[in-house]
Amino acid sequence: MSLLHLTFLRHGRSRADDENVHEGRYDSPLTEAGQQQARALAAHWKVTGTTFDQAWCSTLLRAHETAQIVTGVLNIPLTATDLLREWDNGPLAGMGREGALRRYPIPDFRHDLDAYTPDGGLTLAAFRARVLTALELLWAVPAERLLVISHGGFLNSLLHELIGSRQAWFGFGDTGYSTLTLSRGSHTVSIGGVNLHPHLPD
Repeated sequence: MSLLHLTFLRHGRSRADDENVHEGRYDSPLTEAGQQQARALAAHWKVTGTTFDQAWCSTLLRAHETAQIVTGVLNIPLTATDLLREWDNGPLAGMGREGALRRYPIPDFRHDLDAYTPDGGLTLAAFRARVLTALELLWAVPAERLLVISHGGFLNSLLHELIGSRQAWFGFGDTGYSTLTLSRGSHTVSIGGVNLHPHLPD
């Protein structure tokens, strides 16, 4: 296998989206709309013949539920791992966005070794270390086509590490997915598409 084809899928709409609170480590389940989004994606991939050898997902509910719906329809093996969980945002998890901004204003500068807030949360350095560990895990899987179901922040960080830049921001809407191909013989990364959602109405 000279190529590794990756599909990075963000979970469907979660209860936290409706509550307008910070997610991160807040373990919010899918809403009915989120479940419908996941079913629509699974049906689209089924009809178009899109296949994967394996799927890996975050253990947080919103991602795990999305993964179970999709892999159940496509009949592919699923492995859940804490490595694919979203950023640990400390006390912001589950906090309303307006109240969070008042209590924890966004600093002009945050060092990579600083906690996310004065009251805790993962450092960027520790988060990047986990992202790289996750990439090593995925790279070692004996498969050619992998589906990875996670979170917007985490999936962005995976892409940042793969393309060698932290400046870009990649959109990931509800059940939006990105496709890319890694060469196993060079450092080449080919991005096929970002935030794709042909299964959802415009």
